Amino acid sequence: MTTHPAETVHDALRDEACDDAWWMPAPDDFAACALSSSARTVSEARRFTRVTLEGWKLCAGVAEDAALVVSELVSNALRYGSRTSGERERRAALAPLGPAWLALTRQGATVLCAVSDAGAGAPVVRPQDTLAESGRGLQIVDRLSDAWGWTPPDRSGKTVWATVSDRG
Repeated sequence: MTTHPAETVHDALRDEACDDAWWMPAPDDFAACALSSSARTVSEARRFTRVTLEGWKLCAGVAEDAALVVSELVSNALRYGSRTSGERERRAALAPLGPAWLALTRQGATVLCAVSDAGAGAPVVRPQDTLAESGRGLQIVDRLSDAWGWTPPDRSGKTVWATVSDRG
């Protein structure tokens, strides 16, 4: 499992693919959708992922793992992706998400799930706490993905990405 920041998602995937790779082929498939800050956003993103990957004829295991990864990435974007992070815990339901996107690309049997948001902070994996009621999202992403990372936050925000493939 590799977790790291990258200049771009493309750079990270190229590096993951092969140290000797000097190019990355165009994806076989691509789909994207805008994310809102409604209460249904996470379930809509999960459904979008499942339907898209089923349409791409990927195995059910990859589709389910990718849907769960997307669910966690979108949940984090909703919670931390607003520029108004000072009171985010108290106003999470009221703060506008801002421009946020979910993108899915497929190269062979590997799916890249990427969520872009306006947040200024890098993702943080919290230590495991069996009594905590939240804070396990990136641990789940880490377990289900082949690799994950993020682009460095800048004025327009960041992108958190994960690759999921059939490890069967």
